[in-house]
Amino acid sequence: MKALKYKGVHDIGFVDVPIPEPGPGQVRLKVTACGVCHTDVTFKNNPELAVEPGLTLGHEIAGQVESHGPGVLSPPLGTPVVVHTIWSCGNCRQCVRGRQNACLSTPSRLVPPQGPGTRYDGGMAEYVVVPVTSVVHAETLAPELAAVLPDAATVPYHAIYSCRDLLTPGASALIIGVGGLGQFAVSILRAVTPARVIAVDIRDSALETVRNQVDAVLNSNSDNLPDRVVTAAGGHGPDLVLDFVGSDATLRLATSVVAPYGTVWVPGQAGGTFTIDTDRRTTTIPRGATIVGRPYAGTRQNLTEVVALAANGSITAPITTYPFADALHALDDLDAGRIVGRAVLTME
Repeated sequence: MKALKYKGVHDIGFVDVPIPEPGPGQVRLKVTACGVCHTDVTFKNNPELAVEPGLTLGHEIAGQVESHGPGVLSPPLGTPVVVHTIWSCGNCRQCVRGRQNACLSTPSRLVPPQGPGTRYDGGMAEYVVVPVTSVVHAETLAPELAAVLPDAATVPYHAIYSCRDLLTPGASALIIGVGGLGQFAVSILRAVTPARVIAVDIRDSALETVRNQVDAVLNSNSDNLPDRVVTAAGGHGPDLVLDFVGSDATLRLATSVVAPYGTVWVPGQAGGTFTIDTDRRTTTIPRGATIVGRPYAGTRQNLTEVVALAANGSITAPITTYPFADALHALDDLDAGRIVGRAVLTME
């Protein structure tokens, strides 16, 4: 079969490899679609963050169960599924609580649990072997939508679900960066909360994709942007801020507008920093605010609930599809910023 492998920095290409055999507790999937993520581009371009050479890329996987490993009896062969992005140990105290994204089987507290396309061979291949505990049924979903749900939808859903007690009638949420994850965040907020939604992005084209779904859109270059955000949020700032960029500028914005006892979640990984000023005479961070840095993925239950929302038509986002043979073109388009929404490879 053909697989898209990371060979080294700036070197990703197709390789012919044997079809993998599922081991105990595993199933083999015939891949139907696989998302292309900025993580894949990062591996390609940044040697400090790259994976081991020889790894098959792709952590957003949709497929059909094609074969069972020893001891596995379900799902039935042919069942369409999606794959959770974290393959946790299942035994530590966090996993027992259902918090696979906090699994303690990692080598240090700073290393997150891994999964397909990061430590194990991923879904940019004709077939992939995955733990049966990682699959979620997705019978009614188009493969290209199903593929992006484990990352692009589950990450914002995890944040929104975790902060659901904040998002009561009259509350507001700010989305900074309305790319693929930000667009799903808007869709999820509309589907499961009554909150007002404000979108901020530096790209007018991105803002146009969500203009009809949100209560206010603001370009990052707007004059007096923090004041305008606070006003749009009703005068006291947004109760939840989701920063899908994570730059110095967006972190300053997030912490300067969040409401008292509100929460800032920072899934963005642009390398920004901010300072917590504890002097109440000069600080811009309000009383009681919570800042959640480096939130990681989501739980398997989060993914199950996201699939259900997508299945009933409650959430969606723009998707650009490419044939699997054009995977390198898709990576280049994503790297160059030519994609609004998510890119997905489809298998023919």
